[in-house]
Amino acid sequence: MGKKRKLLVISVSIGSGHVRAAEAIRKTALRHCPELDVVHLDAMDYVSGAFRKAYKESYLKIIERHPSLWGYMFSKSDRAEDDDSKMKKVRLAFERLSSRALMDEIERVNPDGVLCTHFLPAGLISRKIRKGRMKIPCWVQVTDFDVHGLWFQHRMDGYFVACEEASWKLEAFGIDPSNIHITGIPIVPPFTMAQDKEACAAELGIALEKPTVLMMSGGEGLGDMLTLTERMLKADPLCQIIALAGKNEALFLALTRLSESSGGRLIPMGFTNTIERMMAVSDIAVTKPGGLTSSECLAMALPMIIISPIPGQEERNADYLLEHGAAHKALDVTSLEHKLKRLMDRPDIMRGMKEKAGQIARPDAAAHVLDIVCEALERDADPS
Repeated sequence: MGKKRKLLVISVSIGSGHVRAAEAIRKTALRHCPELDVVHLDAMDYVSGAFRKAYKESYLKIIERHPSLWGYMFSKSDRAEDDDSKMKKVRLAFERLSSRALMDEIERVNPDGVLCTHFLPAGLISRKIRKGRMKIPCWVQVTDFDVHGLWFQHRMDGYFVACEEASWKLEAFGIDPSNIHITGIPIVPPFTMAQDKEACAAELGIALEKPTVLMMSGGEGLGDMLTLTERMLKADPLCQIIALAGKNEALFLALTRLSESSGGRLIPMGFTNTIERMMAVSDIAVTKPGGLTSSECLAMALPMIIISPIPGQEERNADYLLEHGAAHKALDVTSLEHKLKRLMDRPDIMRGMKEKAGQIARPDAAAHVLDIVCEALERDADPS
């Protein structure tokens, strides 16, 4: 490219996955295509306070208090929406009125192209393009292994999806196959690089000759992480556990107290940006199947035991991982104890899961997406 081009990546901070995918694109671009200026913004920073509260809190409250209702709503809405439906018109009007600042910011940034890691900004931009009020290439990055009907938008220049089945589903929605790219889900560069296991183990105080479990989530229905960790320590006297408390300070303090009587087998961790180093020394991860977390585990060839998937997108992610042999699923605490003990006693099964995780991993997803976008932007700049 002669002139440095600008790509605007728009995420939505509902959960962390959409933001992490956007950051993966931005960070990968720094080395992979330095001729591209990538700007990342969170759409929630440019909508009205009332809209932000309704959009984020209603979702979080439903999945926390009424997960079955969320699953029902997710399934019922999984179709390409009719543009003339009253429901869509009302939703679009509310979104449009609440997001004028977002559209103003897009105009101010003046990018050569836009990539959306959530369907909300994609829908707003799609409407502008169709009405002739915006002329800009726009792509959509789906952040789960399945693709829900809400991701379908008119006049998008391309869709980036995780797997062949998601591509097939978009075709069924009427998307031109040439505009669908099976790239995987973008993850930040550290998960795509080989880690020095000995150095990571020394840093964390892990004995590599002993089995290690990475606890990444508690989950509704399985009890809190503290209870899970206590049960797991008792279930296997040799097992080491790295327990991630994230930003939950009370949980971190409770895990720290528990670790004092664990004989060094429990390593509690607060918020960290180096999860890849913990994955490098772990034999298995106990986690919820978010699209980004699952993709990071696959890139590290780390088998998973799935707990408490959210009905809808996480259940479909779980189905994909189970179907391909990269994960097992625990239905309750007792089931988790049984599966962990069985897998620790059967290294042959663990090796098989590790191989299968590696087979479906797409660690270079962000670079693949950027290659396609850069090629399109260069083509647009030189139509001859």
